[in-house]
Amino acid sequence: MQRLVFDYSPAYFLLCLALGVGYAYILYSSRYTWGRTLNRVLFGLRAGLVTALVLLLLGPILKQTENIVEEPSLVFLVDNSKSVKETTDTARLLAQLGQVSKELKTQKHQVAWSSLSGTSDNIHFTSSSSDLSSGLRETISRYEGKNLAGIVLVSDGIYNNGLSPLYLPMRIPVYTVGIGDTTERADVILKNLAYNRIVYQGNKFPLRAEVNIHGLANQEIAITVLQQGKVVQQQRRNSGTKTIHNFDFQLDATTQGIQRIEVRVENIPRETNLKNNRASAFVEVVEGRKKILLVARAPHPDIKALRSVIEKNSNYEFILHIPGIQEADPGLLIPVKVDLLIAYQSPDLEGVTTSLLASFLKAKSSALIVIGQKTQLRLLPSVGVPVTFDQANQRDEVQAVLNPNYHDLGFSDDLNTNITQYPPVSVPFGKFSFPATAKIILHQRIGNVITNRPLLYTVEDDHQKIAVLTGEGIWKWRLSEFQETEKTLSFDELFSKLLQYLSTHDDRRKFRCFPIQQEFTSDGPVVMESQIYNDLFEPVYGNSIELELQDEQGKINRYHYVVGEGNTRYRIGGLTEGVYHYKASTEVKGKKEESRGEFLLTGQNQELQNLTADASLMRTLALNTGGKYYTLANVGQLTGDLSAHPASSLIHSEESFYPLINLKWVFVGLLALISLEWFLRKYSGAY
Repeated sequence: MQRLVFDYSPAYFLLCLALGVGYAYILYSSRYTWGRTLNRVLFGLRAGLVTALVLLLLGPILKQTENIVEEPSLVFLVDNSKSVKETTDTARLLAQLGQVSKELKTQKHQVAWSSLSGTSDNIHFTSSSSDLSSGLRETISRYEGKNLAGIVLVSDGIYNNGLSPLYLPMRIPVYTVGIGDTTERADVILKNLAYNRIVYQGNKFPLRAEVNIHGLANQEIAITVLQQGKVVQQQRRNSGTKTIHNFDFQLDATTQGIQRIEVRVENIPRETNLKNNRASAFVEVVEGRKKILLVARAPHPDIKALRSVIEKNSNYEFILHIPGIQEADPGLLIPVKVDLLIAYQSPDLEGVTTSLLASFLKAKSSALIVIGQKTQLRLLPSVGVPVTFDQANQRDEVQAVLNPNYHDLGFSDDLNTNITQYPPVSVPFGKFSFPATAKIILHQRIGNVITNRPLLYTVEDDHQKIAVLTGEGIWKWRLSEFQETEKTLSFDELFSKLLQYLSTHDDRRKFRCFPIQQEFTSDGPVVMESQIYNDLFEPVYGNSIELELQDEQGKINRYHYVVGEGNTRYRIGGLTEGVYHYKASTEVKGKKEESRGEFLLTGQNQELQNLTADASLMRTLALNTGGKYYTLANVGQLTGDLSAHPASSLIHSEESFYPLINLKWVFVGLLALISLEWFLRKYSGAY
């Protein structure tokens, strides 16, 4: 549907018509050499042309309204985990669901397919975990604002990640299709291994194995612990009538590095699933912990946020010093005793922590300086902090944006997306100067404008590393991310990598090759980062890298790749669980450089722990959301049930506005009028 819209009253059209007729009358009322009929035609052409031109000056707009009918959508959300493949004929399952899908399309349903992991092209039932609540939540999020009539959840009801789907607030019906085997199996399950991920060389460390028993009683349970392939301890116990048993071991941490500890439970007669009778624990034996000292004048939520990141890493020992409130051992307030100083709002306004900060910076200690409302800004340069403020007596609220040109710490691709959604922090208002050699990690963003002022930057001079965070309120970042994702991955990654960089001694090697994380899972690739530098320690590219990976059995896999700008990472797939030692080599200015290390690849066998389908959960989920429960035998009834209660189509109206003066056909029409008039006048012998 189309109609004209005017900025002014349509009554002005009469004035435009009067101007057009008047102008044509003046032009064609005088004597003429052609006939009266032709004169009237010319009069009409000129009157129409002038009227149209004057009318265009009023700015008429062509409003076009288009109605779009959106048919109801139905999403088949299929549990693509390994537990389904173990107990279900997946080919028959997909064939039956495909037939139901075709019938629904004949009822004008928009049918889409998705797995719990979000893939929709091919469903292979190879996922190593099941998160039903996340799959449902993400499906609803993808169809926000669309005509989603319902979700058909096809699953065995087993979930081993996330919350129970019964607690999700659902505003659309979920039709559940229960699959799998609901028979209670006779099974002994090595359910969980509890241990310290990092232990210290020469110490003993505990390991607890949790064993669950289903459908069996009065069985002799034998559990064996192997360290570096050798049996080190064994325990036996009669299960009696208990279903949960804990076996505790004390093991020795001898050799440095990552070690595999394998735990096995002996098979029991009548046991059907033997794949959950063994598990591996991987511990990293380290030399000692690094000490991180945080000095502050008063408590603050930011301190708790930083402390939570530090204490997640067993390589770190956190020391807090708040004079008059929680004071550290004076023997630790010496630069040589700690690996990193965090000065929170120091030098403070009262000057209590100023001398301590100055002594650490004078001793060339690495430091993270956090500037806040209680920071004595004018003293920062005098104690050695590389920043100078120009009389900043007021505060401003800014948001953080990751510097796209910063690559030193190898942040993940999702980090910037999450950081831009963090709430604002408080920074000093006004200009400030910082060293030209500073590397900016985070920029300040005010509204939609990304400024050139840093929120977080690092300076490295004479082997001293200093990071400056110019704002306070980062506790809100961590809280906001947890509220959105129920995790704090990006916050922890940002500060854990920053703290690791600051607390690590300078690596002056010209070639570095390392895994982007120490632990990978078998369902994803291993990613190696390679960095090559010239004599000025500027990055160079184009070098050929030779990489060797050696597994625990001594087998060596070799790889070859070339690093390029923006392409310094190499991905390796198809590796099995275990500890891998790597050796990478390349030539730098004719000299062979090497880099060595190790990483861990852990297997994912959560899906094989429990193969008993939970039909009760599937029934309850359908009942709570207004859907209906089906089995694979009667899933064909879904089509009839939906046709008995058809979902309504939605009509979306889209309005488009086009200024009439910009339309090509208007220009063509005006050109046709004036051209026809000119041709007729010329043909009749006039000028």
